[in-house]
Amino acid sequence: MRTLFDTTQIKGLTLDNRIVRAATWERMANEDGSVTQELIDLYAELAKGGVGLIITGYAFIMDNEQPNPKMMGMSNDSFIPGYKQLVDTVHQYNTGIIMQLAYGGTQTRFQTENREIWGPSQVQHPKTGVIAKEMTKDDMSTLIDSFANAALRAKKCGFDGIELHGAHGYLLSQFLSPNFNYRKDSYGGSLDNRMRVISEIYEQTRSLVGEDFLIMIKINASDFTEGGFTYEECQYVCQKLDNLGFDAIELSGPKPPGTKKKDQSILANYAAHLASILKMPVISVGKHRDYNLLTQILNQTEIEYFSMSRPFIAEPNLVHRWISGDTEESKCISCGQCYHPEGISCILK
Repeated sequence: MRTLFDTTQIKGLTLDNRIVRAATWERMANEDGSVTQELIDLYAELAKGGVGLIITGYAFIMDNEQPNPKMMGMSNDSFIPGYKQLVDTVHQYNTGIIMQLAYGGTQTRFQTENREIWGPSQVQHPKTGVIAKEMTKDDMSTLIDSFANAALRAKKCGFDGIELHGAHGYLLSQFLSPNFNYRKDSYGGSLDNRMRVISEIYEQTRSLVGEDFLIMIKINASDFTEGGFTYEECQYVCQKLDNLGFDAIELSGPKPPGTKKKDQSILANYAAHLASILKMPVISVGKHRDYNLLTQILNQTEIEYFSMSRPFIAEPNLVHRWISGDTEESKCISCGQCYHPEGISCILK
């Protein structure tokens, strides 16, 4: 019988358990994206709490592209010393740490009047109202180089790998979606073309960081919107990325239609199917709260890992609590009131 506390490996990285802290915008970096002591302390608390692997909040990869205030940055070499200190702190507790890298695109309202925001096509975002500047071939090359160079900087900091943010409506997921990508060139049209930018980012990144550095991706199971990226397309893309050499996939996405507030592990059925057809490990995310349910899913599927965000805002020591034998589900109630101008915190504390 498999347990949540098995020691496992993703490539050469040994993890003490199967529980992952999902990427979370902490709003605790400096305005320029550099590290703060507050951010280091938060990550130290997560590591001390027993989580097997930490995926950081997303970091911007270009100096002029920051989708949210006080998010992390990895867009130039000035960030390396500070984030090396964060990584060294986490590694003291035998915890792995992955940096998530992202280009936000039009899914932002932060200082949009002061910057040019790229998109696959000149499309207005339905929620933010921001209109993208359609990317040129030169823009595509700049984007790909920016992701790869940010990954190399993350490696120099000591991170165990990076995760490309290809989900949640940010730029890479917009390339996958027919609702945002109307291109007629090699980056639009067929699914192979729409995923091309992700493949090229992987290849350029791998050429810089070498074979031992983990490259993961977070991707939507489906957009669950009319005309959007579908689960059938997700399967195809993930199989292609698996063959290309990605080391793990974190399957995410919006709530499926019909999801109720009380529902848990809301994307696990998609992750379970994907895990049955891929070689690389699948990390399932989406309202995981219950130790017993996760143990059941683990032993009835080929899912290898479970990632959570808000439960660790409520209880940074959740894993140690479960290991100690107190396996009551997380006290997180998914109220969504974690985010405050001064940073994340739980109203239940």
